[in-house]
Amino acid sequence: MPGTLDPTNLAAVFKAYDVRGVVPDQIDEELARATGRAFVQVLGADTVVIGHDMRPSSPGMAGAFADGATEAGADVILIGLASTDQLYFASGHLGHPGVMFTASHNPAQYNGIKMCRAGATPVGMETGLAEIRDAVAAGGRAVAARQGTISNHDVLEAYAAHLLALSPVTGRRLKVVVDAGNGMAGHTAPAVFGRLGGDRIEVVPMYFELDGTFPNHEANPIDPDTLVDLQKRVVAEGADIGLAFDGDADRCFLVDERGEAVSPSTLTALIASRELAKEPGATVIHNLITSRAVPETVTELGGTPVRTRVGHSFIKATMAETDAIFGGEHSGHFYFRDFWRADSGMLAALHALAALAESDRTLSELLADHERYVVSGEINSTVSDPAAVVAEIEATYGGRDGVTLDRLDGLTVSHDDWWFNVRPSNTEPLLRLNAEGRDASTMVEVRDAVLAIIRRERP
Repeated sequence: MPGTLDPTNLAAVFKAYDVRGVVPDQIDEELARATGRAFVQVLGADTVVIGHDMRPSSPGMAGAFADGATEAGADVILIGLASTDQLYFASGHLGHPGVMFTASHNPAQYNGIKMCRAGATPVGMETGLAEIRDAVAAGGRAVAARQGTISNHDVLEAYAAHLLALSPVTGRRLKVVVDAGNGMAGHTAPAVFGRLGGDRIEVVPMYFELDGTFPNHEANPIDPDTLVDLQKRVVAEGADIGLAFDGDADRCFLVDERGEAVSPSTLTALIASRELAKEPGATVIHNLITSRAVPETVTELGGTPVRTRVGHSFIKATMAETDAIFGGEHSGHFYFRDFWRADSGMLAALHALAALAESDRTLSELLADHERYVVSGEINSTVSDPAAVVAEIEATYGGRDGVTLDRLDGLTVSHDDWWFNVRPSNTEPLLRLNAEGRDASTMVEVRDAVLAIIRRERP
């Protein structure tokens, strides 16, 4: 059986934004060590910061990467157990390239490597990851002038203090249910919320035990099934709000006091309103499948909304080009200029808590202004020829009155009362549909008509 350094395997595990695969068949310590050497060589790094999540394979692979990096002449700073946004903090705070071992929300058998340059600038396929992959494939071990050193540095308390400085939580006391999903929020939430004290917040913890086998549910809050436990607990506790984090805690989803899940678009609009209050007229980024409520809110508050493709590399690049203060995605990623333009689920959660604590309204009342439309959620369909299906949809809608088309990312079809986007997957024969309407009946009508084309039926 070919090893993990086989070119075919490398092509499979080096994705658009990270390295990810099944342990040990696709990704193992040998691959991590080789990637450590290549990372240092390609980036010319003299120091690398490394963190890892709670998956059983993560500590060993982080150590192997560190060995490869020191062989290539770089010094290594190990921060140990960390959320992905804690690693981004370390990269920005210490001023060194960073590496995080995590497979985020993927099931237990997976692991992966997220990489960034100093200041948490992402390393993706177009910004160094392809060169790292090719260096791994080429093999070879260039002899470094010196062997690097390995040291340990705990940044958890500094991370917590930094986030609370960006979004202080003052006002009334809140009861908060937090579902860490046995992921890294079980590590970061006590540090962050502990600084607020019991007179400010009462935390009801769920699944805080770090366990990379995910014994309770997958740590993937974009899947509604994983929110059920949290929704029930919020209602049972009479809590003000529920927070759900994914495995590496770089994403956060909200549940309101009624036990209803909150759209990430709604949270994007809320955070945008808070950031624009700090810096009137600033630019806010949103990807093209967030709700229309987001650019409407930004415009109403005097800000400048900028629409981007889906994907963190596009969000971060556009934020840098426009000096945007904030960016949000439908998937629960939230990006902050004052956090090195990186995404942080915990900082998004603190904004929600701060807004709620400063208000005398319930969370559902607070968010009502930003919940203006009805959304379908992302619907995936397997198709044999995605391009042909998209062309058929374009031909069907292209000539209609009041309809506009654009191809910023897939195909977006817009009308005053509705819009939808269809995007082919980069890695699978799938089409992803997102639709939104002014009311439920409009959304359902549009959604079903498009699905009929995608699935080769006729409405």
